[in-house]
Amino acid sequence: MFINNKLIHAQQQRIQKYRKETHSYSFFNLLTSPELLSSIEGLLPEHRERLYPPTETLSMFLAQGMNQDRSCQKAVNDAAIQRIAAGLPAISTTTGGYCRARQRLPLAMISELVCRTGELIDKEVPTQWRWRGKRVHLIDGTTVTMPDTAENQAVYPQQSCQKPGLGFPICRLVGVICLASGAVLNASIGPFKGKGGDEQSLLRNMLGTFNTGDLVLGDAYYGTYFLLASLQEKGVDAVFEQMGARKRTTDFSKGKQLGDEDHLVTLKKPKKKPDWMEQSQYDDAPETLLIREVSVKGKLLITTLLSPKEASKSELKALYKKRWQIEVDFRNIKTTMGMETLSCKTPEMTEKEIWVYFLAYNLIRLLMAQSALLADILPRQLSFKHTLQCWLAWNQQSVFIDIGTSEELLFILIAQRRIGNRSGRIEPRAVKRRPKQFSLLTKPRNEARADIRKNGHPKKVK
Repeated sequence: MFINNKLIHAQQQRIQKYRKETHSYSFFNLLTSPELLSSIEGLLPEHRERLYPPTETLSMFLAQGMNQDRSCQKAVNDAAIQRIAAGLPAISTTTGGYCRARQRLPLAMISELVCRTGELIDKEVPTQWRWRGKRVHLIDGTTVTMPDTAENQAVYPQQSCQKPGLGFPICRLVGVICLASGAVLNASIGPFKGKGGDEQSLLRNMLGTFNTGDLVLGDAYYGTYFLLASLQEKGVDAVFEQMGARKRTTDFSKGKQLGDEDHLVTLKKPKKKPDWMEQSQYDDAPETLLIREVSVKGKLLITTLLSPKEASKSELKALYKKRWQIEVDFRNIKTTMGMETLSCKTPEMTEKEIWVYFLAYNLIRLLMAQSALLADILPRQLSFKHTLQCWLAWNQQSVFIDIGTSEELLFILIAQRRIGNRSGRIEPRAVKRRPKQFSLLTKPRNEARADIRKNGHPKKVK
Protein backbone atom coordinates (compact mmCIF):
# COMPACT_ATOMS: atom_id res chain seq x y z
CA MET A 1 0.00 0.00 0.00
CA PHE A 2 1.40 3.45 -0.93
CA ILE A 3 2.00 5.77 2.02
CA ASN A 4 2.54 9.46 1.24
CA ASN A 5 4.83 11.78 3.16
CA LYS A 6 1.98 13.64 4.91
CA LEU A 7 0.61 10.37 6.29
CA ILE A 8 4.06 9.29 7.49
CA HIS A 9 4.56 12.66 9.22
CA ALA A 10 1.15 12.44 10.89
CA GLN A 11 1.94 8.89 11.98
CA GLN A 12 5.26 9.95 13.51
CA GLN A 13 3.58 12.77 15.45
CA ARG A 14 0.87 10.40 16.72
CA ILE A 15 3.42 7.83 17.90
CA GLN A 16 5.52 10.48 19.64
CA LYS A 17 2.39 11.84 21.32
CA TYR A 18 1.28 8.38 22.51
CA ARG A 19 4.78 7.67 23.76
CA LYS A 20 4.79 10.82 25.93
CA GLU A 21 1.21 10.69 27.16
CA THR A 22 0.55 6.98 27.70
CA HIS A 23 2.13 3.89 29.18
CA SER A 24 1.62 1.90 25.99
CA TYR A 25 5.28 0.79 25.97
CA SER A 26 4.23 -1.92 28.41
CA PHE A 27 3.96 -4.21 25.37
CA PHE A 28 7.62 -3.70 24.48
CA ASN A 29 8.67 -4.12 28.12
CA LEU A 30 7.00 -7.53 28.46
CA LEU A 31 10.25 -9.31 27.64
CA THR A 32 11.87 -7.87 30.77
CA SER A 33 8.78 -7.94 32.99
CA PRO A 34 9.16 -9.54 36.45
CA GLU A 35 6.47 -12.10 35.60
CA LEU A 36 8.27 -13.38 32.53
CA LEU A 37 11.74 -13.23 34.08
CA SER A 38 10.59 -15.20 37.14
CA SER A 39 9.08 -17.90 34.93
CA ILE A 40 12.31 -18.12 32.90
CA GLU A 41 14.49 -18.40 36.00
CA GLY A 42 12.24 -21.07 37.48
CA LEU A 43 12.48 -23.19 34.33
CA LEU A 44 16.21 -22.86 33.66
CA PRO A 45 18.07 -26.18 34.11
CA GLU A 46 21.05 -26.49 36.38
CA HIS A 47 24.06 -25.47 34.35
CA ARG A 48 27.63 -24.36 34.70
CA GLU A 49 29.19 -21.46 32.83
CA ARG A 50 29.58 -22.60 29.22
CA LEU A 51 30.15 -20.98 25.88
CA TYR A 52 26.42 -21.44 25.14
CA PRO A 53 24.37 -20.90 28.34
CA PRO A 54 20.61 -21.70 28.13
CA THR A 55 19.46 -18.11 27.57
CA GLU A 56 21.96 -17.48 24.76
CA THR A 57 21.20 -20.88 23.22
CA LEU A 58 17.49 -20.08 23.18
CA SER A 59 18.22 -16.69 21.62
CA MET A 60 20.23 -18.36 18.83
CA PHE A 61 17.50 -20.98 18.38
CA LEU A 62 14.96 -18.16 17.98
CA ALA A 63 17.16 -16.47 15.38
CA GLN A 64 17.19 -19.72 13.42
CA GLY A 65 13.40 -19.74 13.37
CA MET A 66 13.26 -16.19 12.01
CA ASN A 67 15.96 -16.49 9.35
CA GLN A 68 15.58 -17.94 5.88
CA ASP A 69 18.83 -19.90 6.37
CA ARG A 70 17.92 -22.09 9.36
CA SER A 71 21.16 -24.06 9.55
CA CYS A 72 23.06 -24.41 12.82
CA GLN A 73 26.18 -23.26 10.99
CA LYS A 74 24.52 -19.91 10.19
CA ALA A 75 23.51 -19.46 13.84
CA VAL A 76 27.03 -20.20 15.09
CA ASN A 77 28.62 -17.94 12.45
CA ASP A 78 26.33 -15.05 13.46
CA ALA A 79 27.17 -15.56 17.14
CA ALA A 80 30.90 -15.59 16.39
CA ILE A 81 30.68 -12.35 14.40
CA GLN A 82 28.58 -10.65 17.11
CA ARG A 83 31.20 -11.55 19.73
CA ILE A 84 33.95 -10.02 17.63
CA ALA A 85 31.84 -6.86 17.07
CA ALA A 86 31.32 -6.60 20.84
CA GLY A 87 35.08 -6.80 21.46
CA LEU A 88 34.98 -10.33 22.92
CA PRO A 89 37.44 -13.12 22.06
CA ALA A 90 36.70 -15.08 18.88
CA ILE A 91 35.15 -18.54 19.20
CA SER A 92 35.23 -21.66 17.06
CA THR A 93 32.63 -21.88 14.30
CA THR A 94 32.11 -25.63 14.69
CA THR A 95 28.49 -26.48 15.48
CA GLY A 96 28.92 -29.37 17.94
CA GLY A 97 28.81 -27.27 21.11
CA TYR A 98 25.74 -25.35 20.01
CA CYS A 99 23.87 -28.52 18.96
CA ARG A 100 24.55 -30.12 22.34
CA ALA A 101 23.41 -26.93 24.07
CA ARG A 102 20.11 -27.06 22.13
CA GLN A 103 19.59 -30.64 23.30
CA ARG A 104 20.03 -29.54 26.92
CA LEU A 105 17.25 -26.92 26.66
CA PRO A 106 14.18 -28.16 28.58
CA LEU A 107 11.11 -28.54 26.38
CA ALA A 108 8.95 -27.39 29.30
CA MET A 109 10.83 -24.09 29.46
CA ILE A 110 10.20 -23.24 25.80
CA SER A 111 6.53 -24.26 25.82
CA GLU A 112 5.92 -22.36 29.06
CA LEU A 113 7.53 -19.24 27.56
CA VAL A 114 5.16 -19.45 24.59
CA CYS A 115 2.13 -19.65 26.89
CA ARG A 116 3.47 -16.91 29.17
CA THR A 117 4.22 -14.47 26.34
CA GLY A 118 0.82 -15.15 24.77
CA GLU A 119 -0.91 -14.63 28.12
CA LEU A 120 0.98 -11.41 28.88
CA ILE A 121 0.24 -9.99 25.42
CA ASP A 122 -3.42 -10.88 25.84
CA LYS A 123 -3.57 -9.10 29.21
CA GLU A 124 -2.31 -5.87 27.62
CA VAL A 125 -4.84 -5.92 24.77
CA PRO A 126 -7.06 -2.79 24.97
CA THR A 127 -10.79 -3.33 25.41
CA GLN A 128 -11.56 -1.72 22.04
CA TRP A 129 -9.65 -4.51 20.28
CA ARG A 130 -11.96 -7.16 21.72
CA TRP A 131 -15.36 -8.31 20.46
CA ARG A 132 -18.00 -6.87 22.81
CA GLY A 133 -15.35 -6.87 25.53
CA LYS A 134 -14.87 -10.66 25.25
CA ARG A 135 -11.60 -12.47 24.67
CA VAL A 136 -12.08 -14.33 21.40
CA HIS A 137 -9.95 -17.45 20.86
CA LEU A 138 -9.45 -18.97 17.41
CA ILE A 139 -8.92 -22.74 17.28
CA ASP A 140 -7.81 -24.89 14.38
CA GLY A 141 -5.43 -27.68 13.43
CA THR A 142 -2.65 -28.13 10.89
CA THR A 143 0.17 -30.54 10.06
CA VAL A 144 3.94 -30.30 9.58
CA THR A 145 6.48 -32.78 8.25
CA MET A 146 9.94 -33.65 9.56
CA PRO A 147 13.08 -35.47 8.38
CA ASP A 148 12.62 -39.15 7.54
CA THR A 149 14.52 -40.79 10.40
CA ALA A 150 13.71 -43.97 12.29
CA GLU A 151 13.26 -42.01 15.54
CA ASN A 152 10.77 -39.59 13.99
CA GLN A 153 8.88 -42.39 12.22
CA ALA A 154 8.47 -44.30 15.49
CA VAL A 155 6.67 -41.40 17.20
CA TYR A 156 5.13 -39.56 14.23
CA PRO A 157 4.49 -42.17 11.51
CA GLN A 158 4.04 -41.21 7.88
CA GLN A 159 0.69 -41.57 6.14
CA SER A 160 -0.41 -45.20 5.84
CA CYS A 161 -0.98 -44.92 2.08
CA GLN A 162 2.77 -44.36 1.50
CA LYS A 163 5.30 -47.15 1.20
CA PRO A 164 8.09 -47.37 3.81
CA GLY A 165 10.97 -45.07 2.92
CA LEU A 166 8.89 -42.94 0.53
CA GLY A 167 7.05 -40.67 2.95
CA PHE A 168 7.94 -38.27 5.71
CA PRO A 169 6.96 -38.34 9.39
CA ILE A 170 4.01 -36.04 9.96
CA CYS A 171 2.56 -34.57 13.12
CA ARG A 172 -0.65 -32.73 13.86
CA LEU A 173 -0.86 -29.41 15.69
CA VAL A 174 -3.85 -27.70 17.24
CA GLY A 175 -3.39 -24.07 18.23
CA VAL A 176 -5.30 -21.53 20.30
CA ILE A 177 -4.71 -18.02 18.94
CA CYS A 178 -5.94 -14.66 20.24
CA LEU A 179 -8.13 -12.96 17.64
CA ALA A 180 -7.25 -9.43 18.80
CA SER A 181 -3.43 -9.68 18.92
CA GLY A 182 -2.75 -12.82 16.86
CA ALA A 183 -0.55 -14.31 19.62
CA VAL A 184 -0.36 -18.07 20.21
CA LEU A 185 -1.88 -18.76 23.64
CA ASN A 186 -1.35 -22.53 23.67
CA ALA A 187 -0.76 -25.47 21.36
CA SER A 188 -0.92 -29.25 21.47
CA ILE A 189 1.17 -31.67 19.40
CA GLY A 190 0.34 -35.26 18.49
CA PRO A 191 0.78 -37.89 15.75
CA PHE A 192 -1.10 -37.49 12.49
CA LYS A 193 -2.92 -40.77 13.01
CA GLY A 194 -3.73 -43.09 15.91
CA LYS A 195 -5.46 -42.64 19.26
CA GLY A 196 -5.03 -39.18 20.76
CA GLY A 197 -3.88 -37.63 17.50
CA ASP A 198 -7.16 -36.15 16.30
CA GLU A 199 -7.92 -32.44 16.67
CA GLN A 200 -10.64 -33.00 19.26
CA SER A 201 -8.30 -34.94 21.57
CA LEU A 202 -5.52 -32.37 21.20
CA LEU A 203 -7.93 -29.52 21.94
CA ARG A 204 -9.24 -31.24 25.08
CA ASN A 205 -5.69 -31.08 26.45
CA MET A 206 -5.90 -27.27 26.33
CA LEU A 207 -9.34 -26.54 27.78
CA GLY A 208 -7.61 -24.90 30.74
CA THR A 209 -6.56 -22.08 28.41
CA PHE A 210 -10.14 -20.78 28.32
CA ASN A 211 -11.58 -18.66 31.14
CA THR A 212 -15.14 -17.83 32.10
CA GLY A 213 -16.55 -15.22 29.73
CA ASP A 214 -14.28 -16.13 26.80
CA LEU A 215 -15.57 -16.94 23.32
CA VAL A 216 -14.20 -19.74 21.10
CA LEU A 217 -14.39 -19.54 17.31
CA GLY A 218 -13.84 -22.64 15.16
CA ASP A 219 -14.86 -24.44 11.99
CA ALA A 220 -17.41 -27.25 11.56
CA TYR A 221 -15.07 -29.93 12.95
CA TYR A 222 -15.43 -28.63 16.52
CA GLY A 223 -19.20 -28.39 16.90
CA THR A 224 -19.55 -31.65 18.83
CA TYR A 225 -21.91 -32.28 21.72
CA PHE A 226 -19.27 -33.05 24.36
CA LEU A 227 -17.00 -30.13 23.43
CA LEU A 228 -19.97 -27.75 23.66
CA ALA A 229 -20.87 -29.29 27.02
CA SER A 230 -17.31 -28.85 28.33
CA LEU A 231 -17.20 -25.21 27.21
CA GLN A 232 -20.60 -24.43 28.74
CA GLU A 233 -19.49 -26.00 32.02
CA LYS A 234 -16.53 -23.55 32.09
CA GLY A 235 -18.77 -20.60 31.22
CA VAL A 236 -17.17 -20.24 27.77
CA ASP A 237 -19.26 -19.30 24.73
CA ALA A 238 -18.68 -20.75 21.27
CA VAL A 239 -19.45 -20.02 17.63
CA PHE A 240 -18.90 -22.92 15.21
CA GLU A 241 -20.12 -23.81 11.76
CA GLN A 242 -22.69 -26.61 11.81
CA MET A 243 -21.31 -30.10 11.19
CA GLY A 244 -22.16 -31.67 7.83
CA ALA A 245 -24.43 -34.45 9.12
CA ARG A 246 -26.49 -32.06 11.24
CA LYS A 247 -26.55 -29.43 8.50
CA ARG A 248 -28.53 -31.77 6.26
CA THR A 249 -31.19 -32.35 8.94
CA THR A 250 -31.57 -28.81 10.29
CA ASP A 251 -35.22 -27.75 10.34
CA PHE A 252 -35.92 -24.13 11.28
CA SER A 253 -39.64 -24.86 11.71
CA LYS A 254 -38.79 -26.62 14.99
CA GLY A 255 -37.56 -25.22 18.27
CA LYS A 256 -38.08 -21.70 19.63
CA GLN A 257 -38.17 -19.14 16.82
CA LEU A 258 -35.98 -16.06 17.25
CA GLY A 259 -36.27 -14.72 13.71
CA ASP A 260 -35.96 -15.72 10.08
CA GLU A 261 -33.79 -18.90 10.00
CA ASP A 262 -32.81 -18.26 13.59
CA HIS A 263 -33.99 -20.53 16.42
CA LEU A 264 -33.10 -22.32 19.64
CA VAL A 265 -32.92 -26.12 19.62
CA THR A 266 -32.23 -28.76 22.24
CA LEU A 267 -29.55 -31.36 21.55
CA LYS A 268 -29.74 -34.76 23.24
CA LYS A 269 -26.69 -36.55 24.55
CA PRO A 270 -25.44 -39.25 22.14
CA LYS A 271 -26.50 -42.73 23.24
CA LYS A 272 -23.11 -44.20 22.42
CA LYS A 273 -20.11 -43.24 24.54
CA PRO A 274 -17.08 -42.09 22.49
CA ASP A 275 -14.01 -44.36 22.71
CA TRP A 276 -11.85 -41.61 24.23
CA MET A 277 -14.28 -40.85 27.06
CA GLU A 278 -14.33 -42.49 30.48
CA GLN A 279 -17.67 -43.89 31.62
CA SER A 280 -17.75 -41.50 34.58
CA GLN A 281 -17.27 -38.51 32.23
CA TYR A 282 -20.09 -39.75 30.02
CA ASP A 283 -22.39 -40.16 33.02
CA ASP A 284 -21.60 -36.64 34.29
CA ALA A 285 -22.27 -34.98 30.92
CA PRO A 286 -25.62 -33.15 30.72
CA GLU A 287 -28.50 -35.02 29.09
CA THR A 288 -29.41 -32.04 26.87
CA LEU A 289 -27.84 -28.84 25.55
CA LEU A 290 -29.65 -25.69 24.44
CA ILE A 291 -27.96 -24.06 21.44
CA ARG A 292 -28.83 -21.51 18.80
CA GLU A 293 -28.77 -22.24 15.06
CA VAL A 294 -28.49 -19.37 12.59
CA SER A 295 -28.37 -19.39 8.79
CA VAL A 296 -26.53 -16.41 7.27
CA LYS A 297 -25.61 -16.11 3.59
CA GLY A 298 -25.35 -19.87 3.05
CA LYS A 299 -23.48 -20.51 6.33
CA LEU A 300 -25.22 -22.47 9.07
CA LEU A 301 -23.75 -21.48 12.43
CA ILE A 302 -24.30 -22.86 15.92
CA THR A 303 -23.59 -20.83 19.02
CA THR A 304 -24.17 -20.69 22.76
CA LEU A 305 -24.91 -16.95 22.47
CA LEU A 306 -28.64 -17.54 22.76
CA SER A 307 -30.01 -14.00 22.72
CA PRO A 308 -30.31 -12.00 19.47
CA LYS A 309 -29.76 -8.87 21.58
CA GLU A 310 -26.45 -10.31 22.75
CA ALA A 311 -25.39 -11.20 19.20
CA SER A 312 -27.50 -10.47 16.13
CA LYS A 313 -27.31 -12.51 12.92
CA SER A 314 -25.25 -9.85 11.18
CA GLU A 315 -22.81 -9.68 14.11
CA LEU A 316 -22.41 -13.47 14.14
CA LYS A 317 -21.77 -13.44 10.39
CA ALA A 318 -19.10 -10.72 10.72
CA LEU A 319 -17.52 -12.52 13.68
CA TYR A 320 -17.36 -15.90 11.95
CA LYS A 321 -15.63 -14.30 8.95
CA LYS A 322 -12.74 -13.50 11.30
CA ARG A 323 -12.21 -17.22 11.91
CA TRP A 324 -10.17 -17.20 8.70
CA GLN A 325 -7.48 -15.21 10.51
CA ILE A 326 -6.15 -18.40 12.10
CA GLU A 327 -5.57 -19.84 8.62
CA VAL A 328 -3.49 -16.76 7.80
CA ASP A 329 -1.65 -17.07 11.14
CA PHE A 330 -0.70 -20.69 10.42
CA ARG A 331 0.44 -19.62 6.95
CA ASN A 332 2.67 -16.98 8.56
CA ILE A 333 4.20 -19.55 10.91
CA LYS A 334 4.56 -22.36 8.38
CA THR A 335 5.31 -20.58 5.10
CA THR A 336 6.68 -17.14 6.02
CA MET A 337 8.76 -18.42 8.95
CA GLY A 338 9.44 -21.88 7.48
CA MET A 339 7.92 -24.29 10.02
CA GLU A 340 6.13 -26.30 7.31
CA THR A 341 9.16 -28.61 6.96
CA LEU A 342 11.12 -29.10 10.18
CA SER A 343 14.83 -29.93 10.28
CA CYS A 344 15.50 -31.73 13.58
CA LYS A 345 16.06 -35.47 13.40
CA THR A 346 14.64 -36.69 16.73
CA PRO A 347 11.10 -36.32 18.15
CA GLU A 348 12.29 -34.43 21.23
CA MET A 349 14.21 -31.86 19.19
CA THR A 350 11.37 -31.62 16.68
CA GLU A 351 8.94 -30.65 19.43
CA LYS A 352 11.42 -28.06 20.72
CA GLU A 353 11.74 -26.67 17.20
CA ILE A 354 7.95 -26.30 16.91
CA TRP A 355 7.70 -24.43 20.22
CA VAL A 356 10.65 -22.20 19.27
CA TYR A 357 8.79 -21.21 16.10
CA PHE A 358 5.73 -20.37 18.19
CA LEU A 359 7.86 -18.28 20.56
CA ALA A 360 9.50 -16.41 17.67
CA TYR A 361 6.05 -15.82 16.18
CA ASN A 362 4.79 -14.39 19.49
CA LEU A 363 7.74 -11.98 19.69
CA ILE A 364 6.90 -10.63 16.24
CA ARG A 365 3.25 -10.34 17.27
CA LEU A 366 4.46 -8.38 20.30
CA LEU A 367 6.11 -5.81 18.01
CA MET A 368 2.97 -5.65 15.85
CA ALA A 369 0.76 -5.05 18.90
CA GLN A 370 3.05 -2.27 20.09
CA SER A 371 3.12 -0.61 16.66
CA ALA A 372 -0.66 -0.89 16.27
CA LEU A 373 -1.27 0.61 19.70
CA LEU A 374 0.98 3.59 19.02
CA ALA A 375 -0.39 4.13 15.50
CA ASP A 376 -3.99 3.83 16.76
CA ILE A 377 -4.91 0.93 14.46
CA LEU A 378 -5.61 -2.80 14.91
CA PRO A 379 -2.77 -5.38 14.83
CA ARG A 380 -4.64 -7.33 12.13
CA GLN A 381 -4.18 -4.31 9.82
CA LEU A 382 -0.38 -4.75 9.85
CA SER A 383 1.71 -7.09 7.72
CA PHE A 384 3.38 -9.95 9.57
CA LYS A 385 6.03 -10.48 6.90
CA HIS A 386 6.87 -6.79 6.80
CA THR A 387 7.29 -6.76 10.60
CA LEU A 388 9.54 -9.82 10.48
CA GLN A 389 11.71 -8.25 7.76
CA CYS A 390 11.99 -4.98 9.71
CA TRP A 391 12.96 -6.80 12.90
CA LEU A 392 15.66 -8.88 11.17
CA ALA A 393 17.14 -5.79 9.51
CA TRP A 394 16.94 -3.90 12.83
CA ASN A 395 18.81 -6.67 14.64
CA GLN A 396 21.54 -6.74 12.00
CA GLN A 397 22.10 -3.00 12.48
CA SER A 398 21.71 -3.02 16.27
CA VAL A 399 25.45 -2.44 16.71
CA PHE A 400 25.12 0.92 14.95
CA ILE A 401 21.68 1.99 16.27
CA ASP A 402 20.94 3.49 19.67
CA ILE A 403 17.96 1.24 20.44
CA GLY A 404 16.96 3.17 23.55
CA THR A 405 16.45 6.49 21.72
CA SER A 406 15.16 5.35 18.34
CA GLU A 407 12.90 2.34 19.01
CA GLU A 408 9.90 4.48 18.03
CA LEU A 409 11.37 4.62 14.51
CA LEU A 410 11.08 0.84 14.31
CA PHE A 411 7.39 1.07 15.22
CA ILE A 412 6.88 3.77 12.58
CA LEU A 413 8.44 1.50 9.94
CA ILE A 414 6.24 -1.42 11.01
CA ALA A 415 3.05 0.69 11.02
CA GLN A 416 3.66 2.03 7.50
CA ARG A 417 2.78 -1.24 5.81
CA ARG A 418 -0.95 -2.00 5.94
CA ILE A 419 -2.74 -5.01 4.52
CA GLY A 420 -5.91 -4.66 2.50
CA ASN A 421 -9.37 -5.77 3.58
CA ARG A 422 -10.16 -8.45 1.01
CA SER A 423 -13.12 -10.19 2.59
CA GLY A 424 -14.89 -12.71 0.38
CA ARG A 425 -11.91 -13.04 -1.96
CA ILE A 426 -11.87 -16.32 -3.90
CA GLU A 427 -8.69 -17.79 -5.39
CA PRO A 428 -8.19 -21.16 -7.14
CA ARG A 429 -6.17 -23.67 -5.12
CA ALA A 430 -3.72 -24.21 -7.96
CA VAL A 431 -0.25 -23.02 -8.93
CA LYS A 432 0.74 -21.54 -12.27
CA ARG A 433 4.49 -22.28 -12.14
CA ARG A 434 5.29 -25.85 -13.16
CA PRO A 435 7.64 -27.92 -10.98
CA LYS A 436 10.88 -29.32 -12.30
CA GLN A 437 10.50 -32.48 -14.36
CA PHE A 438 11.83 -35.03 -11.89
CA SER A 439 10.28 -38.46 -11.56
CA LEU A 440 8.71 -39.42 -8.26
CA LEU A 441 10.77 -41.61 -5.93
CA THR A 442 8.99 -44.98 -5.94
CA LYS A 443 11.43 -47.02 -3.83
CA PRO A 444 13.57 -46.31 -0.75
CA ARG A 445 16.54 -44.04 -1.51
CA ASN A 446 19.18 -46.65 -0.70
CA GLU A 447 17.59 -49.06 -3.21
CA ALA A 448 17.42 -46.30 -5.82
CA ARG A 449 21.13 -45.56 -5.29
CA ALA A 450 21.98 -49.26 -5.75
CA ASP A 451 20.03 -49.34 -9.04
CA ILE A 452 21.90 -46.28 -10.31
CA ARG A 453 25.28 -47.83 -9.45
CA LYS A 454 24.28 -50.96 -11.31
CA ASN A 455 22.41 -49.56 -14.33
CA GLY A 456 23.22 -45.85 -14.40
CA HIS A 457 20.75 -42.95 -14.40
CA PRO A 458 17.63 -43.50 -16.54
CA LYS A 459 17.49 -41.61 -19.82
CA LYS A 460 15.55 -38.36 -19.84
CA VAL A 461 12.11 -38.53 -21.36
CA LYS A 462 11.81 -35.92 -24.14
